[in-house]
Amino acid sequence: MPKHSFSLSHFPRIEFASGAIKQLPEKIALYGQKVLLITGIHSFYQSPRWEQLIFDLERQKIQWFHLNFSGEPSPQFIDKSVKQFFTHNIQSVVAIGGGSALDCGKAIAGLLPSGDSVMNYLEGVGAGKHYAGPALPFIAVPTTAGTGSEATKNSVLSDIGERGYKKSFRNEQLIPQFAIIDPDLLTSCPKTLIAANGMDALTQLMESYLSTKANPFTDALALSGIEAVRDSLLLWYHANEGDESEAIQQARANMAYAALISGITLAQVGLGSVHGLASPLGAFFPIPHGIACGTVLAVATEINIQAMLAREPDNIGLQRYTKLGRLLTNNENLNDTQAREALLTLLKDWSEQMALAPLSAYGITTDDITKLVDNISPSSMQTNPIVLTQDEKEQLVHSGL
Repeated sequence: MPKHSFSLSHFPRIEFASGAIKQLPEKIALYGQKVLLITGIHSFYQSPRWEQLIFDLERQKIQWFHLNFSGEPSPQFIDKSVKQFFTHNIQSVVAIGGGSALDCGKAIAGLLPSGDSVMNYLEGVGAGKHYAGPALPFIAVPTTAGTGSEATKNSVLSDIGERGYKKSFRNEQLIPQFAIIDPDLLTSCPKTLIAANGMDALTQLMESYLSTKANPFTDALALSGIEAVRDSLLLWYHANEGDESEAIQQARANMAYAALISGITLAQVGLGSVHGLASPLGAFFPIPHGIACGTVLAVATEINIQAMLAREPDNIGLQRYTKLGRLLTNNENLNDTQAREALLTLLKDWSEQMALAPLSAYGITTDDITKLVDNISPSSMQTNPIVLTQDEKEQLVHSGL
């Protein structure tokens, strides 16, 4: 039995299978005859699967409304969309797409019953109003493998620019009723998305495992997800276009699993310094979230390890980094120092293999370090395995340039 106590929040009913998208019409029908479908402007919407979904809905006499979405959701877009569909008596919301589309769907599902502005509830920048709900039933169908948004209670919204922010509308009622995970929906992912989303999932899994709130339940899940990334991310990334071999199909399924698990674990125990910095990076600059995570992950890992060796050599985080080094390199024969060094080498190698651009490629310079450090997300830093100094936070940014 575990020696410490922990609590768990609930997560969606999960349907994970090749072809699981076929279950969507029957799930929608559970909640009524009017549904709002939110999709991106490409991929699923322009595929035969969209036509099949609409055919099945109309056959069941389900009235559907459609909202196209691209980029990252802003509070203004959410409020505009809620106003657009407020009088339509929508009974459920479905989002099919990447993490941003799912976050968009969560927020709209949460606000359609009342018609409220999301600015009443957005953490840190909103009016601080208590969200009492109710939210409409929400079904999440991811078409990428990275954010894990299909398993979390927060909708991340952005207002990008000089005075920008990236904040969450967060409540247990926003957790999807169903998460339909169909690895077949990942077939159209370009390499840039595979890399960014894959490194996002890996970062979330690692930071969950290293979190000061980690527990035996989340540890078991996080390690299984990390193993899936180890065996599948580079294999899928380097696959030839159109490769539908059994190995590549399995790699896609493994990454879909890893992304889902990363969402479950982060929702339970929080994240760390990479996501602490990713928040202002995404608020002030047009850098994709996964790229920010992948670019900074090796640097953050090195800084955390060096800080613990210098100030807290008995910190359990060092043992956990050692275990991660052996797991990701698939080499149990490494001693502690070798395992941590191998982990750093692997993370840097993966970033190079998948051509993750440095922060400077997105217009970030040394002049921006102070502003970025001053706006690091405190919630993520609270569960980082060690409290970082101001100099270490600045080094985190500087080394990613």
